Amino acid sequence: MRKTILSAAVTAALLAPALASAQTTPAPAPTPALTGNVGLFSQYIFRGLTQTAGRPALQGGADYAHKSGFYMGTWMSNISWLSDFGTYTESSLEWDFYGGYKGSITGDLGYDVGLLQYYYPGRRLGTSANTTEAYGALSWKWITGKFSYSITDKTFGVLDSFGTWYLDLTATFPVTDKLSLVGHFGIQKFRGNGGVCAGGAKNNTCASYEDYKAGATYALPDSWSIGAFYTGTSMNTTQKAFYTTPSSYYIGKDTVTAFLQKTF
Repeated sequence: MRKTILSAAVTAALLAPALASAQTTPAPAPTPALTGNVGLFSQYIFRGLTQTAGRPALQGGADYAHKSGFYMGTWMSNISWLSDFGTYTESSLEWDFYGGYKGSITGDLGYDVGLLQYYYPGRRLGTSANTTEAYGALSWKWITGKFSYSITDKTFGVLDSFGTWYLDLTATFPVTDKLSLVGHFGIQKFRGNGGVCAGGAKNNTCASYEDYKAGATYALPDSWSIGAFYTGTSMNTTQKAFYTTPSSYYIGKDTVTAFLQKTF
């Protein structure tokens, strides 16, 4: 990233939604069909990267699920990474739209397929960060594997990046009826050669990485919950430089995030 190069590139792995998986995979529920959520987070972490430079984030969304398995929804959060990297002169919002179909294969084995649109309104200097991903997931009891595939040629602003993908493996283990432990491992792989990496190397060289998360959530009365999680990434020197803003802030560092959330 180096203003233009770094900007376009960072745009790549940033997105969105520390609890990002939860925001884009609503569970179909015949009663009620319309559900919502709002939460205050000490920062917004998406795929191991802070989207708010370590500052608080207000997030919320709404989902509609039909008893047939079809669902659709929207989700929003404040962000700062686009302006932090100089990609946009004005941008403080991520607004997601998604829809798909969920069902059961047999017993505890389920599936989920759909489309997700990341929309970043604002005044930009270069390439748009708007991105569309197709996703598919398999779940068994408290374990889920999800594969997201970019069908946008400029994935999060990175040129020539069609086919960029992200693999999300998440386990949410219920210790009690109120306390759950969460573990996650992710692999972000960029495709193509958009010229964002030093020396003209392929996007994969500087933009791809792995991330992890470990945390816990605790249910409170009236559909409130609190929690905290530790996140980090495994990056080499080249990748760390790519995900460092012009003001020298590294967005992929190990960090702890706390939150308070309500569903309704």
